[in-house]
Amino acid sequence: MKPSFRELLKNPQTKFPIGAEIVTSRGIPLEPNCPPLRLAAELVKDARIAWISITDNPGGNPMLPPDWLAGRLAEFSQNIALHLACKDLNRIGLESQLWRYAAEGFENVLALSGDLPLGGYPKPARGVFDIDSVALLEMIRLMNSGLIISGRGGKLETLSPTNFFSGCAVSPFKKNENELVPQYYKLVRKIRSGAAWVLPQLGYDMRKFHEIKRFLDLQNLNVPIIGNAYALTKTAAKIFNSGKLAGCVVTDKFFAEIEKYAAGADKGKQYFRELAAKQLAVFRGLGFAAGYLGGLAAPESFFEILEISKQFSQDDWKTFYKEIQYSQPDEFYFFERDCPDSSSEQNAAVCRNLDKRKRTRNVNLFYRFSRCVHTLAFCRGRAFYPLIKRLFQFLDKENSFCRFGRDAIHRIEEASKHVLYGCQDCGDCALPDTAYLCPCSRCSKNMRNGPCGGSFQGRCEACDKDCIWTIAYDRMKYFGEWNEFLNAPVSIYDASLKNTGSWQNLYLDRDHSASKEKS
Repeated sequence: MKPSFRELLKNPQTKFPIGAEIVTSRGIPLEPNCPPLRLAAELVKDARIAWISITDNPGGNPMLPPDWLAGRLAEFSQNIALHLACKDLNRIGLESQLWRYAAEGFENVLALSGDLPLGGYPKPARGVFDIDSVALLEMIRLMNSGLIISGRGGKLETLSPTNFFSGCAVSPFKKNENELVPQYYKLVRKIRSGAAWVLPQLGYDMRKFHEIKRFLDLQNLNVPIIGNAYALTKTAAKIFNSGKLAGCVVTDKFFAEIEKYAAGADKGKQYFRELAAKQLAVFRGLGFAAGYLGGLAAPESFFEILEISKQFSQDDWKTFYKEIQYSQPDEFYFFERDCPDSSSEQNAAVCRNLDKRKRTRNVNLFYRFSRCVHTLAFCRGRAFYPLIKRLFQFLDKENSFCRFGRDAIHRIEEASKHVLYGCQDCGDCALPDTAYLCPCSRCSKNMRNGPCGGSFQGRCEACDKDCIWTIAYDRMKYFGEWNEFLNAPVSIYDASLKNTGSWQNLYLDRDHSASKEKS
């Protein structure tokens, strides 16, 4: 019997196990043993594949849910990891799905924010993104501890604890400092919220893969990292190169090389197989806990790559490390040196604040004005905060005068914040957490705990605006406040406050900031 996925990653003596990615299909399977199920069954039963990982509507397209396929291989539940993304379900649906996973014996979960939907009937759907991956991991952590809920009669009830082994993703293949560093800092927040293993997104720069391990070592976080290798085709590479598939990066230089090999008689098949095998060798050499293979539809293709990797000598990975470094022009790295054996010396740009004598596009007079107003009126216990709090406490009565006062203030707030920030009247304002950039109006996924992995060269995955977290990084760094984000508690929006005054909710301790203050 195979060791479980959890045992493999938790045991430091394990000999670099390999997992396989399975993508489900769309529509009713026309045969009992449909291709995805046949592939999953052959791989999970084979000793050479330690576990399989099943995707959740990848690329934002509707497909059979991962637990449908996994349920037909229930005897291997401990060697199956299920992806769970926030794009299609709100927090109730996500919790319900987790209870179903737990009830059916599936404990390994990869928690994701997810891609923006591309498909749907009759036209693309709107993503849910009620919570993000950090909040989902926090939910899983609380479920593992025994979730406390309000039971009958309002009495608190503790549910039976689950035993999930949750993982997270990170996207290191970002060009600019203000796009890369938030990815690493959000990774820390994911681990603090319960992520027990890390699966990076796709790219072809081994130095960036290595940075993840070096960064976690710098943070004293001993979390298993699974190296992600994908067997490319020219078609897949073209999609990755376009930036249209979130978190998957193939640079122009690399794509030009791919086109040369794809013009050969085998359409580059041997080159792509060897490339994936070389990546696995580098992951092993760097001390990653495991490897992960995707992009393949036949069991023999997986095994072919594993056989190629066995042919490499013990130190070949060092050559491959330097060979597979297809970075973007002027790409930013968190660490200074480029060597597998380099020290943990950080890039000097990360360590210093932005020059306060110089104005930047993102640190403007409007941002300074917002900070000033917040300090005077909205910082707990400071300046005018106690006085305004007493005003809202007085108005928090059910009589016509107080209702008129509350409504008047709410209308003033709604109008002014809509003009200044694009406010959507959510009632649970996140502006102080996101450097005065409204996540409801300016982020396609309403990310409140850091960036998703979908941005490309600083632009949102939706391609219609800059990622708000690149701007937030510049602003926070300018004032030396980025570590406050790193150490901030998880921010989870209270939907019951929609269309109520966020000022009132702040001063009366009804919004998410009240729980942040207690933590």
